Amino acid sequence: MALSFCGNDRGSNAYSVDKGVLDNGCFVDALNLVPHVFLLFITFPILFIGWGSQSSKVQIHHNTWLHFPGHNLRWILIFTLLFVHVCEIAEGIVSNTQMESNHLHLFMPALMGFIAATTSVVYYHNIETANFPKLLLALFIYWILAFITKMIKLWKFAEVSLGVQHLRFCITALLVVLYGLLMAVEINVIRVRKYVFFANPQRVKPPEDLQDLGVRFLQPFVNLLSKATYWWMNPLIIGAHKRPIELKKIGKLPIAMRALTNYMRLKDSYEEQRDPDKSPSIWKSMYRAFGGSILLSSTFRYMADLLGFAGPLCISGITANMIFGVYFMSSTELLQNTSVLAVLLFLALVLQRTFLQASYYVTIETGINLRGALLAMIYNKILRLSTSNMSMGEMTLGQINNLVAIETNQLMWFLFLCPNLWAMPVQIIMGVILLYYLLGNSALIGAGIILLLAPVQYLIATKLADTQKSTLDYSTDRLKKTTEILKGIKLLKLYAWDNIFCDRVEETREKELTSLKTFALYTSMSSMRAHILIFLAYCTALMDGSVIIIVNKHLENRIQNTSGRFKRGRSSLYGQMKRSYHVHSALCWFVSIILNPLVFVCIGECLIQVNDGFFTWGSNLSTLSDINIRIPTGQLTMIVGQVGCGKSSLLLAMLGEMQTISGKVYWSKYPFVNPFSRCGITPSPPHKNRYSVAYAAQKSWLLNATVEENITFGSPFNKQRYKAVIDACSLQPDIDLLPFGDQTEIGERGINLSGGQRQRICVARALYQNTNIVFLDDPFSALDIHLSDHLMQEGILKFLQDDKRTVVLVTHKLQYLIHADWIIAMKDGSVLREGTLKDIQTHDVKLYEHWKTLMNRQDQELEKETEMESQTTLERKTLRRAFYSREAKNQIDDEDEEEEVEEDDDDNMSTTTSRRSKIPWKMCCRYLSSGGFLMVFLMVSSKLAKHSVMVAIDYWLAAWTSSNPHCCFLFQMLSLHRSYVPVFIILCGAAIALCLITSLTVEFLGVAAATNLHHNLLNKIIHAPIRFFDVTPLGQILNRFSADTNIIDQHIPPTLESLTRSTLLCLSAIGVIAFVTPAFLIALVPLAVAFYFIQKYFRVASKDLQDLDDSTQLPLLCHFSETAEGLTTIRAFRHEARFKQRMLELTDTNNTAYLFLSAANRWLEVRTDYLGAVIVLTAAVTAIWTSSQSGLVGLGLTYALTVTNYLNWVVRNLADLEVQMAAVKKVNSFLSTESENYEGSMDVSQVPEDWPQHGEIKIQDLCVRYDTMLKPVLKHVNAHINPGQKVGICGRTGSGKSSLSLAFFNMVDVFEGKIVIDGIDICKLPPQTLRSRLSIILQDPVLFSGSIRLNLDPECTCTDDRLWEALEIAQLKNVVKALPGGLDAVVTEGGENFSVGQRQLFCLARAFVRKSSILIMDEATASIDMATENILQKVVMTAFADRTVVTIAHLVSSILEAEQVLVFASGTLVESDSAPNLLAQEDSLFSILVRTHK
Repeated sequence: MALSFCGNDRGSNAYSVDKGVLDNGCFVDALNLVPHVFLLFITFPILFIGWGSQSSKVQIHHNTWLHFPGHNLRWILIFTLLFVHVCEIAEGIVSNTQMESNHLHLFMPALMGFIAATTSVVYYHNIETANFPKLLLALFIYWILAFITKMIKLWKFAEVSLGVQHLRFCITALLVVLYGLLMAVEINVIRVRKYVFFANPQRVKPPEDLQDLGVRFLQPFVNLLSKATYWWMNPLIIGAHKRPIELKKIGKLPIAMRALTNYMRLKDSYEEQRDPDKSPSIWKSMYRAFGGSILLSSTFRYMADLLGFAGPLCISGITANMIFGVYFMSSTELLQNTSVLAVLLFLALVLQRTFLQASYYVTIETGINLRGALLAMIYNKILRLSTSNMSMGEMTLGQINNLVAIETNQLMWFLFLCPNLWAMPVQIIMGVILLYYLLGNSALIGAGIILLLAPVQYLIATKLADTQKSTLDYSTDRLKKTTEILKGIKLLKLYAWDNIFCDRVEETREKELTSLKTFALYTSMSSMRAHILIFLAYCTALMDGSVIIIVNKHLENRIQNTSGRFKRGRSSLYGQMKRSYHVHSALCWFVSIILNPLVFVCIGECLIQVNDGFFTWGSNLSTLSDINIRIPTGQLTMIVGQVGCGKSSLLLAMLGEMQTISGKVYWSKYPFVNPFSRCGITPSPPHKNRYSVAYAAQKSWLLNATVEENITFGSPFNKQRYKAVIDACSLQPDIDLLPFGDQTEIGERGINLSGGQRQRICVARALYQNTNIVFLDDPFSALDIHLSDHLMQEGILKFLQDDKRTVVLVTHKLQYLIHADWIIAMKDGSVLREGTLKDIQTHDVKLYEHWKTLMNRQDQELEKETEMESQTTLERKTLRRAFYSREAKNQIDDEDEEEEVEEDDDDNMSTTTSRRSKIPWKMCCRYLSSGGFLMVFLMVSSKLAKHSVMVAIDYWLAAWTSSNPHCCFLFQMLSLHRSYVPVFIILCGAAIALCLITSLTVEFLGVAAATNLHHNLLNKIIHAPIRFFDVTPLGQILNRFSADTNIIDQHIPPTLESLTRSTLLCLSAIGVIAFVTPAFLIALVPLAVAFYFIQKYFRVASKDLQDLDDSTQLPLLCHFSETAEGLTTIRAFRHEARFKQRMLELTDTNNTAYLFLSAANRWLEVRTDYLGAVIVLTAAVTAIWTSSQSGLVGLGLTYALTVTNYLNWVVRNLADLEVQMAAVKKVNSFLSTESENYEGSMDVSQVPEDWPQHGEIKIQDLCVRYDTMLKPVLKHVNAHINPGQKVGICGRTGSGKSSLSLAFFNMVDVFEGKIVIDGIDICKLPPQTLRSRLSIILQDPVLFSGSIRLNLDPECTCTDDRLWEALEIAQLKNVVKALPGGLDAVVTEGGENFSVGQRQLFCLARAFVRKSSILIMDEATASIDMATENILQKVVMTAFADRTVVTIAHLVSSILEAEQVLVFASGTLVESDSAPNLLAQEDSLFSILVRTHK
């Protein structure tokens, strides 16, 4: 057939112009070529020969700046234009096939138009990037020419009476409209930018975000095509394969997405609703602030759902009509062409998935913006929390963490589920309409069944939400108990209570696992219900062969996707609404707990004055009563009194932290004092907040930051002042021990310091600050006498007083009263006496004499150990020991990692990349083996059987319907094909049963694995040697029990289920397509290669971004925890604004990582969706080319549609599983920890029940070390302690005193020698038996949440009388009797509802409850005032008169009356005799110790 532009048909003269040039159709089509050729001729030289040389002088770092008006509209119009050109090409080609010769004019202009439209958008993008609008003139001319030529063609069509019933007329009319609109857009650009025809062109500056080099998230700024395909993410994702993604690479967020911006939006919406009659609604606030984005997302979702129904319709047309159309086609006849339908199917899928991913992105972005705003609102509210709410347990740290880490995230996910909620009615209605159009009344029956089962699904969803809530509650409770165990592990081991408290955790864990099993059951029921729906839909739709496969398979995909969303979300909308209630409650919580305002007046020489003050911690009873005091300006004021008399409360009342019942607190307006004067610095006073107070709380509070940052606390760094403060607090020796000096990070995420070291850093912070007022709350409680004296002389008297700063000091150290300018004596919540020491000596002789007695006793403390900083040096030795062990541990770990990864290549980038892209199969096997091989076998076999049966059902239906495609009614099919029915019913029943079995096996495999991993982890940690806890940060251990356990419990099972299901579905689809059309396998090879590279690049980038998301979330949560714990300190310093700014920065950093992760997920899904669309197109084309049965063709194409749904989930789930398996790896690393030997060589039955009945201790050639890699701390010690003897142990720091006390409990490695108690070698005893028979009182007070009874007797073996007796001995009986519940009174987390001194007294009572014949005391009275300590010393001597008492003497004065004194030096026992005998020997070490410090 000859090839010519106008054709060579017989009997026609295609080139004749006798009737006029424009009356020749071929000439009109040729005329339409002119604009396209013109554009290509003009633009190609500019595009390829250096158009960028004349670009604007405006320099920006991104080439994605959108600044021409009508940008998005232009892109939408050009995409529409391209689609219309495709339709025009198709119409021309189909029409050409019906002609005698080829008529190129039917489709050639359309093809050139398509190329020109594509060129125009590329040209426009480059012009816009270069910011050179004058070149747009070429496009303006092109739109005008194209519009004119198309108008001529449309006019000629109208002249020959062609109308809307003809497809070519409709296409031409659409092109006229589109070219006209594009011409209007171009005119608008000229009008706004004035780049031509105007004297003064408009100058445009880049957006502020793009001028900031740190902004890397470009989604809001790129063009529409890049937005839809996430093309701008390519450099990041491809680059991740070469180098890991770091925080610097992802940069900052645009201003509109930052937490502060969204906080202001939400806050304004919230404040607009303020009404005295009702509280604002968080729902309305969210809608007003973010409603526009939610509506945009919903619009995208509706369009995607509507396009989703195009797939079944196109497949129905392909399978029903396997012939070409006619020559003079109407507007509907083109759709009868199978090739056209295949292309339309492809385009519909591409558009549908593009809109769907756009909807997902918009909702996630909106959710992240909402989360940032909510976090800022919650943080502002936390900063206003009353201290009483925290101390009384009304708002706990766990609740705050839960609110921040879980509730706000759930609200974010609620927004993600909202479009699903609104899209469901549209899907159902459109689905029913489609089914009714294809199936008739059968569709209504199926829809009715779905509606009948809808309440069942709602009930299951409600149960799922309730079960998940109970799981969360149990999880929180378990974590709380685990935290308490880890914080008090030394005490639990010494008292042999570790198994008791371990059982408490296991009990809560059992409840949590029961809840997880219930959740698994409901999940399985939901999945089974979906398959029952599918089965019923099949039964009601047995009609035309092609239709049944297409419609029901589409319905199946819809139902499975919906149920899958529920499973992946692990919660329902009902559950999310509960979350919003919690957040709303938290935001409204603070109405009644606003802090007390302070009154600033002129009150003479006083800085602070309290008149008739009655203060409370939240109850109606006043904690402080009738307070009338004054704090002189520029002087040292001391507040003294017994434990629990209200000293700390008085400080907090002056700071406005307590609730005022009556009275006033007045603060003076004082002049500026320069605290930097002693360093020779003169700062300018205006920047200083004159009302800030440098406050050091009794309970030390540190930031997760460096030592320097903790001390400077946001103030400018001054080297001289910093060094002076370090020296005053004796911190330099401690800093020298740290691996990075004062740049070492401390806190839970860094180095765990001792109590004394933490206390001194807090005091250093108060000293360093530029404030006129310093409040110090018992800063000496954790310090020994030497450090206390040094801090008093150098820090308080010299450093602070020389600067004339006002100092308020709470202390038990009465010997320092002689330095006080003003003294306030407290008793039982009231002021007993106020004045100078001389005033009190004159007016209250009795009180002064009492103080004098106590001061004389405290002066004797100078007779303590030979090295004054004994406790401090011991802390430093412990720190040094910890670092030594950590370095050795890290070295071993590094060696292990090197052994695991055997590499022959050099350590280059490609090697690193290949290692990062590996899937952790070893950890997957470890996880599956934890679940049990039987469960793994059941899961694999049931999964394979289920998917095989599902494929068999579809194939059976295809074969059934293809056997007689002309039968249209159910009764005809049943009569003709009775043999098909029984097999069909059996297969459907098997599918439903296998669905339930599969779901249950996967879920219960996950529960079994979680059970075993947690049980093994808990037992390994609890039974680990005490050395393990010295060298492993607490936060690291807690992460294994919180985040990692949560991943193993709730994230890995659904990911594993989704991965196996998606993989098997994709493999099933490819297998079915290959079976129907074997030619498809040829096209599968390049598609498989493309898929391999997409998943390979994505998995590496996704893992990096998920790691960034996790690593940036932890500092955010820590910041909230730090703020809640240090509220009083932050507010005293008036640093709320600084902490708010830090919170906003941390939130933005975390949101940046999450947004990039979300964009990477969209990047993957768009590409896998497009790949799936190509698979559908390939399958359709091969089906058209090869003649097959219509039923099998429909089967193949519908399975191809499933690929588009599940292909991206294979990669996503694989990436998620790879990240989640890191949790298994971390847990597994702890499972290799060596446990203590809990067996012992002696059977428990061989130990007498009353052992040790006498309390005789024989130490024979004892050698002790803390670790096999460390040197011995005790060497060849021999001693004998008689029954009932009172023994004191003393010596230089590091001499081995405390090590000996631990050796009594077999807590350290006794590698030589033995300790024999009442005839039994303790190393042969099981540790539990040994430790349960001895008693010890430690220095640090540890209380557990629960009741007082639990803290005294967790074994529940003692009577109430015995407990009351112990409380009476410990001076606590009256305190406990006054509490509601008595012995069952509540003890809050960490014992926060008691003072530090009272907590120490409870620990003493705990030792008295266990009436052991041997008591070890290790400086048990550090936090107790001297009067109480005197009483306790006498009580101990009385209560344990007939028992052996071993006192580790940090104060030599406390053992002067001991019957036997053991003096140690460098781990060796050098002296052993009674105190009087040793003192009689002038050359004895003990005598030297006493004489040296008298």
